[in-house]
Amino acid sequence: MKKIKYLSFAFIGFWSVTSCESELDTAPTDQANQAEVFKTAESAETVINGAWAKFNDDGTTYANIGFSTVLRASDAMGSDVAVLTNKYGFASTYAFTEMVNNTASRPLFIWSMFYSTINNMNNVITRIDGTEGSQEKKNQVKGQAKALRAFCYLNIASFYQFSYLKDKTALTAPLYTEPSTINTPGKKRASLEEIYTLIKSDLTDADQLLKDYTRNNKDKINRAVVNGLLARTYLNTGEWSKAATSAKLAREGYPLMAPEKYKDGFNDINNVEWIWGHGQTQEQSDASYAFHYLDVSSSGSFYYSFMADPYFKNLFDSNDIRAQLFSWDGLKGREGLLRYAKFKFKSTLIADLVYMRAAEMYLIEAEGEARNGNVSQAVAVLNQLKSARNANVYSGSLAENEVIDAILIERRKELFGEGFALSDIIRTQGTVVRKPFVDGEGKPVKVQITTPDGTVKTVDGRGHSIFGFPDKSSFTPNSNYYLFSIPQREGENNPNL
Repeated sequence: MKKIKYLSFAFIGFWSVTSCESELDTAPTDQANQAEVFKTAESAETVINGAWAKFNDDGTTYANIGFSTVLRASDAMGSDVAVLTNKYGFASTYAFTEMVNNTASRPLFIWSMFYSTINNMNNVITRIDGTEGSQEKKNQVKGQAKALRAFCYLNIASFYQFSYLKDKTALTAPLYTEPSTINTPGKKRASLEEIYTLIKSDLTDADQLLKDYTRNNKDKINRAVVNGLLARTYLNTGEWSKAATSAKLAREGYPLMAPEKYKDGFNDINNVEWIWGHGQTQEQSDASYAFHYLDVSSSGSFYYSFMADPYFKNLFDSNDIRAQLFSWDGLKGREGLLRYAKFKFKSTLIADLVYMRAAEMYLIEAEGEARNGNVSQAVAVLNQLKSARNANVYSGSLAENEVIDAILIERRKELFGEGFALSDIIRTQGTVVRKPFVDGEGKPVKVQITTPDGTVKTVDGRGHSIFGFPDKSSFTPNSNYYLFSIPQREGENNPNL
């Protein structure tokens, strides 16, 4: 893996929270450097640019590259991705032995990534008002910094503690809102309520600060992204009406893609439906490595390990454009595995990463309306998305619970591989569901495959290989195995934790 170079942003990550040691390259900075960086609003923006690049592209291993690591872990720990355990990267995540292990490298990497980004944003937020430049530029920089800080804390709240609706007083992780140095005392864990209060405050501020900002690419945070993050936040905290309203605002100007575009591989940030993502170029493409796990059909994909649970395929109508992406693998060593070709590399073996789409906002709006008792409106919104995928519209019971169940199933179908599996399970206090792919007599289900030489033959279909937690217990709601662990090193360095 080539080493990312940040040029003028090389200082990014130096201001790390005392207890957040990581394997990333770091070195001390000095006041002269900070004074120069924060001389103008324009130069202060380079802190955000550099932090964003590091947040996405830096890593410790081929399986730990930037924020995509969080998304891949979330899906590997869910119900619908059947991870190949003989492939590099996410086998132990899939088996629930990694994220619960506070000495493992991935929990340390993720924790350090979030808190180093938070600290960089704290520096921007604290210093931007004292820089030279127009108020408009200062507002833009501060708004993006507050939104990115909120995004980090939203992920911490989503993965390091159970649902806010289970216990909003539950202690989760420390809150840092001021710049920290190696001499800053570590803080105690804050409650979910305290963390979400900061998230809402940051995003509400960002929405106003960015009201006059027009971005030039979808890597940048604008008001649409902020409203999308507010929609996710309100969904987590059970503020249903606000979730629906924010989601509707977020998707304005981002139409649902034409059905056939669904086959293009989810690799292009210019897709009309994408609200936020991380673009890749041939010169800077380390984040594209995530596609080696997601892409199960391109010959250039190394690991092709995120296969689909065969039962997942049964959720789709035959006329649904998404159903056309399934095929039984016929390659040697992979016979009988179910491919879901949603993600495909570009011809140059790079791919942009998606972080927010209009489809998700339709689903949040529908769920918010349904949980708020506006069931007919929820169905109308849900059916807009289903129609855009050529799927059969929902015409079942208008009982609130049944409509919510239909929306949650649609989230699984639409957002497969985009990092929502585990966070949705935690949020809804649901459970992982994995079943052996067998018939009523307990025998493997037979499927037809086509081998590379064109031979069609019948083989045993294959699905999940992990069906319970490491202690041999069954999957259950609100299990500690679902939560990301705070690294042991953090506890050793922060006695206040």
